[in-house]
Amino acid sequence: MFKSADLPRHAWLTVILLWFAGALYFLDRVVVTTMHNSLISAIPMTDAQYGLQISIFFWVYCVLSPVAGYVSDRFRRSRVIAGSLLAWSVITLLTGYARSFEGLMTMRVLLAFGEACYYSAAVALICDYHRGSTRSLANGLHVTGLMIGGAGAGIGGWLADTKGWSFTFYALGAIGIVYSLMIFLFLKDAPKEHEEAREAGGAKPDQPETSFADAFRSLFSSGAFWLAFCFWGLLGIIMGLVVGWMPTYIMERFHLTQGTAGFVSTGYSSVASFIGVLGGGALSDAWSRRNRYARILVPAIGLCIAAPGVFLVASSKVLFLSIAGLCLYALTRSFTDSNLMPILCMIVDPRYRATAYGYLDMLSFLMSGLAIFLGGVLRDAHVGLSTMLSFSALSVIGCAALLFALAVKARRLEAKDA
Repeated sequence: MFKSADLPRHAWLTVILLWFAGALYFLDRVVVTTMHNSLISAIPMTDAQYGLQISIFFWVYCVLSPVAGYVSDRFRRSRVIAGSLLAWSVITLLTGYARSFEGLMTMRVLLAFGEACYYSAAVALICDYHRGSTRSLANGLHVTGLMIGGAGAGIGGWLADTKGWSFTFYALGAIGIVYSLMIFLFLKDAPKEHEEAREAGGAKPDQPETSFADAFRSLFSSGAFWLAFCFWGLLGIIMGLVVGWMPTYIMERFHLTQGTAGFVSTGYSSVASFIGVLGGGALSDAWSRRNRYARILVPAIGLCIAAPGVFLVASSKVLFLSIAGLCLYALTRSFTDSNLMPILCMIVDPRYRATAYGYLDMLSFLMSGLAIFLGGVLRDAHVGLSTMLSFSALSVIGCAALLFALAVKARRLEAKDA
């Protein structure tokens, strides 16, 4: 295994540069959600149209994810990242000039095109640099950048109130454009001599040029990838139900105000998730020195711990216990976030890592959105949220089982290649 001393030059600089890019990536997409009143006052639209301009971004992003992942595999990742950051920053700035609903919708669609290539390229580049006992922690640190970006979205509402909604987009776009120039100058691809010639399920260096069709065949002919695909899709359903409906559940079950329920359901769990991403990454890296399957096993064990947390939320009539259960779930479920790309590095052809992540990202978006919608359908059919959360807890156990099965499959693949 590679130790920290064996890392290529700029390995941690790459994580730092991408941390700030990741914060902008998430902030620029969600800031629009914090300025409802300002936008509707400036651009006449119904609440349905307001929701549509938010949703259209995710639908387009979802469709583009596999292709964007392939682009990240086919071309220099550092340049894909820099180009993506520049593109979405320009679009963010131009959003401030929108004066009609159609114009705003167009900008949201273009933003999805601009951002689609970033994440799969970023996590793949981090894994290009960090191949040994720093890989999961490096990915976890990058994820915390996204969390900070999401947490900072509230600045959009403040700026909209004090400077005007357009100013928010002008400022964020300008910051991104300047930062993209820094990325162009300082972000580099991993040195060729440090790239792995082959990993489990990998490819030999002399194999022919890649193609999108070849990537599809390579990935979906692999039983290990199918397990990862199903795992991430099922986890997407769980995250959709928990994130999408938890504030409503807390509000109704404990008779809280909307604002208080929103804080209770997201504030404490966000802190727990932040700790879990870093802790899960560090734990996986440490254990991987003795067990090469640690990056699969740590998330699996974490999900086994997370399931009782969801059960506790669904069944408890004591607010403190529900908060404790939610924090337990957020803490240990987040072990997955720092390990997903490292897991893919163990089971897919190295030429198609970003493409593989793109397919998983697409499925997760689809399943999360579907789960939120079906949650509303079930509520209309008088199915309680506690029942849905109990289903989510059982599904968490199912996710853990899929990961344990993946660990067995990865071991068999390694034995076969030996």
